[in-house]
Amino acid sequence: MGGFSSEYPISLKSGKVVYSYLDPEKFNRYRILITRDRWVYVDEEEEEYPVNRHDFTVKVGKKVVAFDCVFNAIHGSPGEDGYLQAYLRLLNIPQTSCDHYQAALTFNKRDLLSVLKPYGIRSAASFYLNKGDKINEDAIIKRVGLPCFVKANKAGSSFGVTKVYKKEDLDEAIEKAYKEDDEILIEAFLDGTEVSVGVITYGGKTLVLPVTEIVPENDFFDFQAKYEGKAKEITPARISEKQLENVSRAARLAYEAIRMRGYSRSEFIFIGDEPFMLEMNTTPGLTEESILPQQAQAAGITLSALFESAILQALEGI
Repeated sequence: MGGFSSEYPISLKSGKVVYSYLDPEKFNRYRILITRDRWVYVDEEEEEYPVNRHDFTVKVGKKVVAFDCVFNAIHGSPGEDGYLQAYLRLLNIPQTSCDHYQAALTFNKRDLLSVLKPYGIRSAASFYLNKGDKINEDAIIKRVGLPCFVKANKAGSSFGVTKVYKKEDLDEAIEKAYKEDDEILIEAFLDGTEVSVGVITYGGKTLVLPVTEIVPENDFFDFQAKYEGKAKEITPARISEKQLENVSRAARLAYEAIRMRGYSRSEFIFIGDEPFMLEMNTTPGLTEESILPQQAQAAGITLSALFESAILQALEGI
């Protein structure tokens, strides 16, 4: 848990929940905190022991602890962008999230949507910017219209996202996004019902979880809506059978098309009965209040079973 991004405190919450729900009779649990400055094992007394990054072991007293499996609860970099997955693959240590390629692809919103487009998965009209590019407000508005969303391309938890209503507000929104990433995705506003769809590997099979409807109190599903209770999350979603069928199919197709495993949570907005994809998260929030755990519980899967399944599948190489 931890990480290098603005999602650090959320990752700590997720990691603590996973730790608390794993059965200590079945697992020897170790909390590993990763930051830019240090990698440490934190024991029950909050004592820290350095992680040997050459082989991902920890020396506790005279004992050297080597790990059978890593439960990845890092949101953002390096746990959701492929770096941690690649590192652990080199060390041949199983981990619970997707492989490094899938992590890197899904963390890049614009690349993911481009890869999924040939499969018939729709997304909003968009405009791309890289840091240093000349900003042509007229070209942007011609492509995506107003209002539009300016997003950091590789960031989560709605950090670096602004809903822009006026041309003169574009520059400020772009600068805000650049504080999170050097690539920007500007998307057309889609006016419809927003839903979140969890897809996981459970019992060795792809399982689409009950769909959650997102009803934010704010202008969109921002950080406050996600983590400070400024949204209603309704599971199961109040959508038609046709909409449920379409979005479940799209979420499963996206998961299987890029050969995902582990957990994913994808966001869609309906235009009529058709779902338009916004993004896919491969290390979604895992607190009791988070959407994926809510969906699992609605499917009759306890948090203990959800977390245990991810570890067992990682150990089996599924």
